[in-house]
Amino acid sequence: QVQLVESGGGLVQAGGSLRLSCAASGRTLSSYRMGWFRQTPGKEREFVAGISSSGALTYYADSVKGRFTIPRDNAKNTVALQMSSLKPADTAVYYCAIRADLRWPRDREEGYAYWGQGTQVTVSS
Repeated sequence: QVQLVESGGGLVQAGGSLRLSCAASGRTLSSYRMGWFRQTPGKEREFVAGISSSGALTYYADSVKGRFTIPRDNAKNTVALQMSSLKPADTAVYYCAIRADLRWPRDREEGYAYWGQGTQVTVSS
């Protein structure tokens, strides 16, 4: 079966940068649309960014446009979330996921079938 493994989370100062990585075992990610979500206590999981299977198309939540990018390297079977100009409001657990059900909009978690374990990002003020 497919397993998603995330890495790169940690503590960073406001204004700094951090790069998260998501790698798959059991599947080749080049065949799939991917997304990143984040969640803070007391809130629903929030869509952050998405990318097409080829990497040609990317999508971002308004809250992160211009600051985050979602590059993928299909040769390495990884998808990343490059975060810059980080704010305390970006503090959350970040998850990568495979989008499977296109009946749901891109920003709805119900459309994603496989999820990583999550990695904590903490931005200090």
